Amino acid sequence: MTQSRSSYLQAFPLLTIMLVFLVIPTLMIVVVSFWDYNAFSIIPDFIWDNYDFLLTSPVTWRAYATTFFYAVTSWALTLAIGFTVAYYMAFHLRTTKVQTICFLLATIPFLTSNIIRMISWIPLLGRNGLVNQALLSMGLIDNPLEFLLYSDFSVILAFVHLYTLFMVVPIFNSMMRIDRKLIEAAIDAGASPLQVLTQVIIPLSKSGITIGTIFVFTLVMGDFITVRLMSGGLSASVGVLIYNEITLLQYPAAAAGAVTLLLTVLMMLAILFRFANIREDL
Repeated sequence: MTQSRSSYLQAFPLLTIMLVFLVIPTLMIVVVSFWDYNAFSIIPDFIWDNYDFLLTSPVTWRAYATTFFYAVTSWALTLAIGFTVAYYMAFHLRTTKVQTICFLLATIPFLTSNIIRMISWIPLLGRNGLVNQALLSMGLIDNPLEFLLYSDFSVILAFVHLYTLFMVVPIFNSMMRIDRKLIEAAIDAGASPLQVLTQVIIPLSKSGITIGTIFVFTLVMGDFITVRLMSGGLSASVGVLIYNEITLLQYPAAAAGAVTLLLTVLMMLAILFRFANIREDL
């Protein structure tokens, strides 16, 4: 009994923080999502109009389709790059010192803000940017490539640039936990390098891949700055719609959009949690 009471007391500070900074604000957003509003004020009420308009609007469905496109494409690219980098670091860099140096090099961009890192692409990808000028000077193109900037291409490029490290770290952590004797046993049994990769390394890295997937999906689904800046306002994600409603002081509509997005992300996480036991890597 005393031990149980001591456990509750130890958990109380964390529970208080979670309650004050997560549970209560989320409940307030849910409550506000049922309120009414006009051009001048917010009216406490209980109506379904915000959700009805949200779920029946073609704009919302197009925004969700665009958001899922960004999330899936960014996930596929970050997974391919992140898995390759993590594999190289885990199985080809033999010393901890070299691995640490590589990690430090990978985290250097995080010393600046996301906005600065996104803006740095504009001089490169613009109509008169370095990429177009280089291609024109080499005679590979006759006219500047318009799709490089303010397009879906530039949005996905920025997402991959920003979030690949979130895929590298958990996969690398999983790979470092793999017993090298299992790989040696597979090779001794006659397995080819491809079979070792697909039948040993990838299955044992499943928890890291799942954690990286959760990071990338949740970050992309809730992002609005990257979409707004790198698309030049030509594309709209769910986050951009919520941001626009907040700008117009339509807080109940924005709250309804936030609740819907939260439920969508939670359903995606519930599906991902079924593929791996992420407690192994936490």
